[in-house]
Amino acid sequence: MDERDRAKARRAGRLRVACAGAMPAARQGWQRGGAVSLIRAGGHQLEVRRYEPVCSWGERPPLVMLHEGLGSVAMWRDFPQRLADATGCATVAYSRYGYGSSDPLRESRPVDFMHWEAQETLPELLAALGLVQPILFGHSDGGSIALIHAGSGHPVAGLILLAPHLFVEELSIASIAAAREAYAATDLRQRLARYHADVDGAFRGWNEIWLDPAFREWNIEDYLSRVACPILAIQGEDDEYGTPEQVRRIAARAPDTDLLLLKDCRHSPHRDQPQAVLEASVRLVARATNSA
Repeated sequence: MDERDRAKARRAGRLRVACAGAMPAARQGWQRGGAVSLIRAGGHQLEVRRYEPVCSWGERPPLVMLHEGLGSVAMWRDFPQRLADATGCATVAYSRYGYGSSDPLRESRPVDFMHWEAQETLPELLAALGLVQPILFGHSDGGSIALIHAGSGHPVAGLILLAPHLFVEELSIASIAAAREAYAATDLRQRLARYHADVDGAFRGWNEIWLDPAFREWNIEDYLSRVACPILAIQGEDDEYGTPEQVRRIAARAPDTDLLLLKDCRHSPHRDQPQAVLEASVRLVARATNSA
């Protein structure tokens, strides 16, 4: 064990001591490290993983994580457990239809695929899990789905949005077109295959709809004024898939928004600047809990 490992062990020990007596009885189906199950929602079997925090500080809303356009439960790696531990919230991550170990995609995605996820599949999944008024933690497409869900009148305690899309930018299209070339010519397919049972379906389902000319007019800004919960909007200053204008428009139209622009950060703030994301998420959870 090197000095870094010893330091982690000391921190973990202090946390266990601090939380002694504070751990609730384990919820059925929940465990540290993530209990995995398949739950039917939106007409498909979806991979779901649930994470119990190392300790819980009173009643807090559950956190539900919505991945990016090429993401899955596995692609979050250890971040869901870190988020659960930092916030004290029971946390759920799931793979949408066509991703991870969920049912493979059998058709092309329509222009309104994010609306379907937000307004049909996500409510069914939350009901199946028994989760009421969660905080939604969405990355990229997952952030857009979270916004549509909250702006459609579904009960949400708070939104944590990492690099969400409100509208289609030329930067996004150029980067997605470059990803198509990389998928054909580099080891990108092999790397993504670690996280998806049907990697070709996952990639095509994301890439083809974003590059479809009919998708250029896609826009969800009208949902912002109907969001009635606190929002944390995070964007990397070096994001290759979107400009800061995306989150600035959220702050302009949804007044209860904290805006966080991160230096040395691209499209995945939870990977490039994890500590900053965790600290800001803790603050959002406190706001959401106090306003509930």
